[in-house]
Amino acid sequence: MTTPTTQNASASPSSGGSQDSTSRDSASQLVTEQGATTIADAVVQKIAGLAASEISGVYALGGGTARAFGALRERIPGASASAGQGVSVEVGERQTAVDLELVVEYGVSIVDLARAARRNVIAAIERMTGLEVVEVNIAVNDMHLPDEETDTEREQTTRLQ
Repeated sequence: MTTPTTQNASASPSSGGSQDSTSRDSASQLVTEQGATTIADAVVQKIAGLAASEISGVYALGGGTARAFGALRERIPGASASAGQGVSVEVGERQTAVDLELVVEYGVSIVDLARAARRNVIAAIERMTGLEVVEVNIAVNDMHLPDEETDTEREQTTRLQ
């Protein structure tokens, strides 16, 4: 992942995509004469994770280890799965970069899914934070097959009640 720079937000983005003037205006409002607004990495990470998981065809976020820890976390009373699982971000004063690890459903066009996930993540982050998203890198590291059961589904069907 490249480190986002804190250059003037009115400069053209290096990602090659066109940004509308609204996101550039919002980014320039994060650092003003009256003070600076900082947004924690965890906030951007959660926004990106939730935005990516909204896309049809995304089965889960994270690699095998991250998903295993997430399953363990869900079993702890009062704990919940992390919305930022499988997402890493770098946040500067005005820009951010995102890396996503996805598990996709079998039969889904990975190219279309990546395009939709990237578009949704960029829109959500820019709308909610005002940060300019310079890149969203997507790594598809697994595929969910329709006949695979998760451990929790298997456990629920064999548990006596």
